[in-house]
Amino acid sequence: MLNNIGLPGLLLIAVVVLVLFGRGKISSLMGEVGKGITAFKKGVDDGKAELEDSVTATKDVTPADEKDKA
Repeated sequence: MLNNIGLPGLLLIAVVVLVLFGRGKISSLMGEVGKGITAFKKGVDDGKAELEDSVTATKDVTPADEKDKA
């Protein structure tokens, strides 16, 4: 369905959206989208760092009763 839109169709859609919502509303919406993308990327980076920290951390897997004997 969306395969045949082409450049004239996209321009028509852009003009209709601009008329309906106005320039100010669209620019503020795009600003919010940018902030959302930035927050998502920061969250992904934080998640990767947390996973790397948990993998590199050494864990003591000695059972508790063997610790008492030593």
